[in-house]
Amino acid sequence: MARSVQSRLTSTCRLLLAAFLTLALFIPAAPAQTLTVLHTFTGGADGSTPGTNLVMDSRGNIYGTTQSNPLGFGEVFELVKHGSSWVLYTLYVFAGGDGSNPSVLMMGSDGSLYGTNSGGGHGEYGTVYKLTPPATACKSASCRWSYTKLYDFTGQSDGGNPFGQLVERNGNLYGTTLYGGEYPNGCETGHGCGTVYELSPSQGGWTETVLYSFRTSPDAWWPYAGVIFDPAGNLYGTTYAGGTHNDGAVFELSPSGSGWTETILHSFGAFGGDGRFPFSSLLRDGGGNLYGVTNMGGAFNSGTVFSLAPSNGEWTENVLYSFDYIYGDGNPTFGGLIMDASGNLYGTSPGQGGLPSTQQYFGNVFMMTPSNGGWNYINLHTFACGADGGDPFSTPIMDSNGNLYGTASIGGEGCFENGYGTVWELTP
Repeated sequence: MARSVQSRLTSTCRLLLAAFLTLALFIPAAPAQTLTVLHTFTGGADGSTPGTNLVMDSRGNIYGTTQSNPLGFGEVFELVKHGSSWVLYTLYVFAGGDGSNPSVLMMGSDGSLYGTNSGGGHGEYGTVYKLTPPATACKSASCRWSYTKLYDFTGQSDGGNPFGQLVERNGNLYGTTLYGGEYPNGCETGHGCGTVYELSPSQGGWTETVLYSFRTSPDAWWPYAGVIFDPAGNLYGTTYAGGTHNDGAVFELSPSGSGWTETILHSFGAFGGDGRFPFSSLLRDGGGNLYGVTNMGGAFNSGTVFSLAPSNGEWTENVLYSFDYIYGDGNPTFGGLIMDASGNLYGTSPGQGGLPSTQQYFGNVFMMTPSNGGWNYINLHTFACGADGGDPFSTPIMDSNGNLYGTASIGGEGCFENGYGTVWELTP
């Protein structure tokens, strides 16, 4: 059964990629931006296919994961700047029993890296792990950190196959699983609808508590993305499916007595104009508004950027932008949004370069600026699947100088056969 779940998971991801990488013809030229490739993956010891978000520490070092390596299970890397160049250090190589297909990392308050694996582990239902840095600084490309498995999912009531980023609060970790939970026969797969869970340190180990088990529509289900907190301790997240119209939802979990109470803030897909199938995490601003993206729906059925605004106990959804692949702004398939101090939004859009076409499109980095009650869309960089890479699926990050960093899942030395992905920096 474990192998069938993993096979189904792989098939699901392939279907998502095939569905969302749509044909695009043209992207407007960007204002003055400079893209610099910090590392080109070779498919060897440094891994390949860096498909998830990066994180940056206080010293400006960059951390990320690759989905594959010579063993086939993925690895964790660090990029450190030395003079004008960047050096990649391999921190950990997964072997399957400790996890596979590593998802987004989180920098813990203790300086360790925390992450999830969507596969692998004892039953191939994924793991949660911690990487602790060595006592002395790395001096070679192979700079192993100490690995600790915090939890091994069973795919049963405790959940299975975590994809989203962890979040830390008061020393505890919070995350989601795509499958599993208390309703094993629901949500099409027959393997549960997913969970929101908490991991708490206890007597030298970690104890998992399921805060909420999703069930079939009209409840939300299939949470690919992680959750975020507000200052009051409420959790917010998205699910790819479920809701009133089974096109995904935004949910809130509020602590209530000894448990948690779920509220559906918005169900997508009444007519598709508000978007369908949100995949990535939410962003929350200082005013309590939530921002996110959907994979499909909108005016051109190519996805949307949306906001949810609270007012008198209710939430109002607004579509800030509808993507249109005909004009080359693509679909924000897997990546979410970030916001700068001025309230501008940034994200990435993948391409569809695998289709035979004389006008192939390999994704872009975009910016959205508020203007006169609306939003302006600006293309910052269009990937060519050359040295710059192509098909960025991750949420970008930003340093204190306003530089953007991200990954491209293909490209580098070549576009397909020899293109194993890049890490890039975009400078204003």
